[in-house]
Amino acid sequence: MSLNGRISELAAKHRHLDQQISEEQKRPSGDDLVIKDLKRQKLRIKEQLRQLKAS
Repeated sequence: MSLNGRISELAAKHRHLDQQISEEQKRPSGDDLVIKDLKRQKLRIKEQLRQLKAS
């Protein structure tokens, strides 16, 4: 996979995680552990994107 393809794939995953976090927060009984895990995943992807863009 090309570098641009990998960046696009990670950016799409990042947006999807953002949507999942938003949906979970809107639920009246949103699970804080799930939200925390989703945010952690989102942060990992953000770091990967930063590293790929720097190279």
